[in-house]
Amino acid sequence: MANISEFKAQLTGGGARANQFRVVLAFPGFVGLGAVAGSQAQFLCNTAQLPASTIEPISVLYRGRPVTFAGERTFAPWTVSIYNDTNFNIRNALEQWSNGIQANADTNGITNPANYQVDMAVYQLDRNGAIIKTYDFHDAFPTEVGDIALGYDQGNAIETFNVTFQYNFWTSATSTGRAAGGTSVSVAINTPVGTVPV
Repeated sequence: MANISEFKAQLTGGGARANQFRVVLAFPGFVGLGAVAGSQAQFLCNTAQLPASTIEPISVLYRGRPVTFAGERTFAPWTVSIYNDTNFNIRNALEQWSNGIQANADTNGITNPANYQVDMAVYQLDRNGAIIKTYDFHDAFPTEVGDIALGYDQGNAIETFNVTFQYNFWTSATSTGRAAGGTSVSVAINTPVGTVPV
């Protein structure tokens, strides 16, 4: 029977902590506040997610029995929550980005995706601030810059708002890939208890 010492030995580094992360928001070149907002975002993004890995199933009936096959991979939108500063730097940059994709006042907007899509990332950190896992979001752009709730009863609180991004796909530096010809590519990570395939 396993004991507590064996359990602790398997929980490398004391376990990954949900409050140890850093978000990297990038902005397209036409966003004037992009550099400032991107620098602030790594401190003011207070919630995010490590993305799910989803392959939709395809169900086919064979003599009345459903048989399941792997379908297409889907990528859920990515949402982050941001503390709002009194300069509104991040929010203003996001609104400018969104307005560039399609203007609020008319239907004009940027038509070349290369001009409004960028790559972003979220890092899982250890307790010492070292990066232990990276997810890169490719071809991202905001689909919703959320509202900010106002109210006389909102005491002792800093404004926050959510931003939802769509992207074409994410990659992880430690995920298993497939080489040309369908051959598996083995990926492993080194841990204090040995090398573990990922």
